[in-house]
Amino acid sequence: MTILVAYDGSADSRAAIEFAAKHLAAEPTVVVTVWEPLLVQLKKYPLAAGVLDQDTEDQSHAQAEQHAREGADLAIASGLADVTYRAVADNESIWKTIVDVADEIDASLIVTGSRGLAGVRSVLLGSVSNHVLHHAHRPTLIVPPAKDQSRKG
Repeated sequence: MTILVAYDGSADSRAAIEFAAKHLAAEPTVVVTVWEPLLVQLKKYPLAAGVLDQDTEDQSHAQAEQHAREGADLAIASGLADVTYRAVADNESIWKTIVDVADEIDASLIVTGSRGLAGVRSVLLGSVSNHVLHHAHRPTLIVPPAKDQSRKG
């Protein structure tokens, strides 16, 4: 059995890894970061064509690799064992890529934070975690944001 953890570097994805390490039995874990190749970005955001180039794609891929490695390091430091990581290109949508990777590795569980770095796009298009929950045909754990210690009540 393998746990798939979606990680994008956000505080919520960090909380998801920490929760998984604290509450789940030690299973092989794959940390996945999804990135958008240049052609996908141009298809989704045609008005951005003037600012996107091969350097942008290379930077996106490198940043995704860095995030995935960071997530794996966090998973190991939090107590998960047998951790690997992958940066996977999104060819359609982030949520679908996560579901596809979970199917590919036959994950016993998908773990994700409730909000990521998608910002305004997630408000307009629906959250990645919501789509994963409704389209994955396997158990999915969505970890809510950590409580803000500065707020009381």
